[in-house]
This record gives sequence, structure tokens and C-alpha cells, in this order.
Amino acid sequence: MSKSIIIVGPAYPLRGGLATYNQLLATKLQEQGHSVRIVTFSLQYPNILFPGKTQYSTDPKPENIEIEVSLNSVNPLNWLSLGNTLRKEKPDLVIFRYWMPFMGPSLGTLGWIIRKNKHTKVVTIADNIIPHEKRFFDTPFTKYFVNSCDGFVTMSESVLEDLKQFDSTKPVAYNPHPMYESFGPQLDKADARKKLGLAENGKYLLFFGFIRKYKGLDILLRAFADKRIQEAGIKLIIAGEYYDKPEEYQAIIEEHGLEKALVQANDFIPDSEVSTYFSAADMVVQTYKTATQSGVTQIAYYYHNPMLVTDVGGLAELVPHNKVGYVTSTDIKEIADAILDFYENKREAEFVENIKTERLRFTWESMIAKLFEVGGL
Repeated sequence: MSKSIIIVGPAYPLRGGLATYNQLLATKLQEQGHSVRIVTFSLQYPNILFPGKTQYSTDPKPENIEIEVSLNSVNPLNWLSLGNTLRKEKPDLVIFRYWMPFMGPSLGTLGWIIRKNKHTKVVTIADNIIPHEKRFFDTPFTKYFVNSCDGFVTMSESVLEDLKQFDSTKPVAYNPHPMYESFGPQLDKADARKKLGLAENGKYLLFFGFIRKYKGLDILLRAFADKRIQEAGIKLIIAGEYYDKPEEYQAIIEEHGLEKALVQANDFIPDSEVSTYFSAADMVVQTYKTATQSGVTQIAYYYHNPMLVTDVGGLAELVPHNKVGYVTSTDIKEIADAILDFYENKREAEFVENIKTERLRFTWESMIAKLFEVGGL
């Protein structure tokens, strides 16, 4: 039976993985016959809390998705007004996207008000409950938000466990992050490398996404300082905007003389170019220091990229070791050993073949079913 559904979270004209996810979720719900609208932010982050160059996309507006730009994350009067509008509208389901405690007051207030209509179910896709980068307001803001919801879907077992610190009675389900399918088809590797000006027969690894301390690029750079990697001619593509001080990473690069081993594209990568970078890479590397799950993993699955991830949060749940790639500790030598094993033992074809089967468990249909389940629909 068709349902009326509102997704509340980042979407166009905002950019980034959360916006892409929400827009793809809306599309998949519409394909099932549901009526869907996204309510996104007129102000998502005050500039003081945003470390990047811009919060806004340069890509075209997505087609066939209704997007309402109306939520101000720091204006309580806006929360009350919007909450009452949605309460009166009486959608069957509201889906919040929760990824950081700063959003707890605005989203929590919406949830408290909407549920007063005694009809709408309010459920949350929780990327994180306890954030990577901690602040003094994390616990009270998250508690306020959690209490405003009817149910939760987490995308890693670790977040599910974190959620129990705030509520152990409401319906909750685990479903892994679905695979991204919206960045265009996989390109021939030679063609992708030609577009990026790379050597057709070179050895290229990819570090992709916003560069923040918890993502461990510093660890990966130090692994690349291993003489064995340098002698093997392996290169690292760093594709993403710095959300930290680039000087810290540049110091490591200069200390170890890594300039010639790196291909740096240190701007936000627009959606139209994502397929080129993943299609050009032999393997995607995520040497995170902390994590719950990662959308980068799900882009890699779509483009049949083997992966190297560190054993933090839920990453190991997504990347079976020695089947579709490697799970290592954050030890520099262990990471370097895995990279060398990949090339010396020609593991790419084996991993790619296994990815074809493993990727089948990351479906949007499963995610939607879990959202309806925890919402009691």
C-alpha cells in the first residue's frame, strides 16, 4: 500500500554523501509507489562549524524528486513552525537522518511536535550516535533527539550498541549502508586513467572523500613511506577536500619525499567525476582511526573496487578480509604489507570476482523494509 513519506535531512542544493544518500532513498521509495518529499536545510551549519569551502553543490538539481528547503538548524522558531506544518500534514512516515548531535535540538523538536498528531511514525537512519569528534553537548542533544523518535535503523552494529546507551526499549534494526548507484556507470580503467592524466599501466590506490583527522590519511601517507612501496612504483590518488589543516599532511609528504608518489585532487569531487576516480583505481584504501560505517565503501562496491580498511567500527562488517580486500589494524607496516600483497600476488581479479556476490547484500529494498519494520508500518 502506498504511503506518504517525508525524509528530513541534507539534500540538494547541499552537497555530500548524506545528500546523495537521501536523494537515492527518495528515488527508491518512489519506485515502490510511495509519495515522497525531502525537507532539507535552509541553513545546515553556521559557517563557524563548517570547515570546508562551501556547503553547496555545483551539480544539476536532481530530477523527479520534490525537495523543500525549509529547515534552519539554529532557529527554534523555525523548528516550531515547520514541526506544526508537518504535524498537520499527517504523513504516514517521517524519516530523519541523524549523523551528529548538533542536529539533535532541531530534529528532536520536529519529532516531538509531529508525533502529537497520533498518526505519523517517526524513524531515524542513524549514521552515528556517538560522534567521531566529541563536544560537550553531545550527550544531552542526542538524548533529546532519541526520545523524540519511534524507531531506528543503524548501518553498523557498533552504532546499534551505542544507541542502547540512550534507549533500549524502542524498535531498532541493523541494515548495512546500501550501495550507491547514482554516480554513473563504471568506465574502462584505461579510459578513466586517460581522463585523469594517469599512466595506463600504473599502480594506483584511491583515498576518497573529505579529509578529516579520523580518516587517517596521515597513517596511509606513513605507510607509503615504506621503501618497498616506493620501489614497486605504487601511487596514491588523494581525491577530496581538506577539512583539516593541509599543512599537517604536507609536512609528512615532505618528510618522506612522497611528492612523486601522490596524485592530489584536493577539491570537492562533484558527482559527475566520482565514477572516473573509482574506475581508475586498483583498490580503495580507508585507513580510518574511528568509524561506524562508510559511504565510500558502498561506492567502491558499485565500481567493483577491492578495498583495504582498518578494523574500526563497522568497516570490517562490510569488507570480508581476504575475500574482497583487506582488514588491517592501523599499524603502518601491516597496511604496507597488505598493499604489497595486493600487487605482488595479483589479488585484484580474485577480489573483483568475489565483490560481484558480496555486493548483493547491500540493497535499498532491504533498507526500506527495515525502516517500515521499526516504524510499525
